[in-house]
Amino acid sequence: MKKILLPFATALLLFTGLANAHGPVRQDTEESITINAPAEKVWGLIKEFGDIATWHSDVFTSPAEGGNLKGGKRVLTLKDGNTVNEELKNYNEDKMSYSYKITGMTTVKTINYAGNEEKVPAIPVDNFSATITVTPKGDNSEVTWKAGYYRAYMNNNPPEEMNEATANAAVKAFVSTGLIDLKKLAEK
Repeated sequence: MKKILLPFATALLLFTGLANAHGPVRQDTEESITINAPAEKVWGLIKEFGDIATWHSDVFTSPAEGGNLKGGKRVLTLKDGNTVNEELKNYNEDKMSYSYKITGMTTVKTINYAGNEEKVPAIPVDNFSATITVTPKGDNSEVTWKAGYYRAYMNNNPPEEMNEATANAAVKAFVSTGLIDLKKLAEK
């Protein structure tokens, strides 16, 4: 009996150790808003990749190069002064949609965590990509903003400044604010 239980116990212990020793899990945020304005009007407000500062109150400026072509770049200067670099990955005028990814951002602060100096980014995420889409709904429109990302700290046991909860809250706040601002602007 002991000969049977020993391999089983060893396997169970190994599995438990592996289950607890994993890094970050990909996070997803999806927010939608119905806007009482035709889709063409709403798309007209957001279709220029470099114009996010004209409709998102958290973005102070957003100079861009490359227009709406794949590989186009924009630099968001946030209202707190931090910057986020983004690159256009896909643009579809007919489907009123574009996708982009974050390619870099400023460091808000440096913390000492687990014996290392860790840089806390302006948005506490890593490998962030998103898609924003305008869909006609009769005389109205629905705008959906989907994002996928990892927390900023890619090792186990993240500090609070760079864990999943902080990453999710930051992304949700940015996306929700943008959608609410767009609704206000489009419904004027």
